[in-house]
Amino acid sequence: MRFATYEAGGERHAAVVSAAGLHALPGVTVLDLVRGGLPAAREIGAAALGGPAVPVGSVRLLPPLEPVAVRDFVAFEEHVEGVVRSVAGGAGVPPEWYEAPAFYFTNPYALVGAHDDVPVPPGSKLFDFELEVAVVVGRDGASLTPEQAREHIFGYAVMNDWSARDLQRREMRVQLGPAKGKDSATTLGPWLVTADELAPRADPDGHLPLEMRVSVNGTEIGRDLLSHMGWPFQDLIAYASRGTTVRAGDVLGSGTCGNGGCLAELWGRRGATEPPPLRPGDVVEMTVEGIGTIRNRVVEGLDLPPVRPARRR
Repeated sequence: MRFATYEAGGERHAAVVSAAGLHALPGVTVLDLVRGGLPAAREIGAAALGGPAVPVGSVRLLPPLEPVAVRDFVAFEEHVEGVVRSVAGGAGVPPEWYEAPAFYFTNPYALVGAHDDVPVPPGSKLFDFELEVAVVVGRDGASLTPEQAREHIFGYAVMNDWSARDLQRREMRVQLGPAKGKDSATTLGPWLVTADELAPRADPDGHLPLEMRVSVNGTEIGRDLLSHMGWPFQDLIAYASRGTTVRAGDVLGSGTCGNGGCLAELWGRRGATEPPPLRPGDVVEMTVEGIGTIRNRVVEGLDLPPVRPARRR
């Protein structure tokens, strides 16, 4: 089953998705459904499928839910190998990457919908996309084992972790971040596909062999398989919960796939900014098999004054 959030006539609506379109779910949000558990959500969605449908193309798709927390992992080895060279000026995969699935917290207030315009962050000249899949936690849990965490998955969405690489490079030289290099926008959508819909595709370890593709202005830039993650999603949830708590509705990104899942990976491998950074007017389209397609246009951002430097001692 697929759940979406859309805006029409200035009002927000949760909906279940069918071939006919979006069937509104009065009185609830998708986050309510997630917190109520998958069996109840499926029951509510099934009841709404008999009602009228709104064509998907006639409304604005919003992010499927409003999470309190968004963690983004870096779970693809090939991506790390290319980006370390491009962003951090190093070479190879750090040995620490293999020890545990690293992540950072990103901005839950910067989520944008599947077809929203995305402004270039202020001051950035090296704007980039990142092709990912997000998992949504369906139940609260603490210090979960991977086996337990697998039962805590509610569903999946396509995720684009937009990145200002020049801002990111500066931040990470301070041994902190990324922060402003990452918090301007994150696309999440087009809807939330429930775990049971994709479960038959999973291998015994929980990896999902779903094809991931990204193009810019109609030209394919990258293609990979979600199953190339170094850890399956249940391991990411288990690690996020280690010594602490994850909550129903938390969003965890897979991290960027390899083989051209972002421009910075290719810049690192080629030693040049080719393909070029994103510019206003560029259209970035991402498709993940079994989940859906998001398509965003890059637009001019705010022209803000430079950041004031620190006062020296």
